Amino acid sequence: MTPEGMKLGLDAARLLAAANCCEIEPGLTDAEFRRIERDYGFEFGDDHRAFLAAGLPVRQPPEEGATWENPWPDWRHGDPAKLREHLEWPVEGVLGAVQHGYWHPTWGQQPTDADEAHQKATLMLAQVPKLVPVYAHRFLPAGHGSHGHPVMSIWGTDIIYYGADLADYINHEFDDFSAHTPDSWNPRATVAFWQDFLE
Repeated sequence: MTPEGMKLGLDAARLLAAANCCEIEPGLTDAEFRRIERDYGFEFGDDHRAFLAAGLPVRQPPEEGATWENPWPDWRHGDPAKLREHLEWPVEGVLGAVQHGYWHPTWGQQPTDADEAHQKATLMLAQVPKLVPVYAHRFLPAGHGSHGHPVMSIWGTDIIYYGADLADYINHEFDDFSAHTPDSWNPRATVAFWQDFLE
């Protein structure tokens, strides 16, 4: 892990602990990280890895009207099928939009046949950078050696910034974000394909 990525992840973990909003189990071990990354086919970014090594958030009191029953991915004891669904959320959301006629201008000519459009989008989405769930539909890009990416909130093709980086996101989601947001808050997407939805 890079020192910068480790510091950012630890800062985010401290902010979450201070927010006292969820149960935090002991952090993931190196062996657990290796198993998770092997089984699910991605690598955590350095800041995300440091965050989960400091403590694994697993549960919080249910909120009325909440979309996610268990918004924190439980990488240690979670149901593998549900974790895979969580990992596929961004791709499935885009494919669902394509089924209803969506086509991003950067994807080239839209096929006139709906099945062909879905097939073309499926092939394209199989090649895009992996996103890893942080909490519910908030995601960070995967990738060892990377850190400081903005956290994205993803609901189909409705994709917005929800934090300039992981620590900023924790502040945004679990604290009074408006009280701490600088006037200069202006995250910039750093990951191919997904950044096209944010421009």
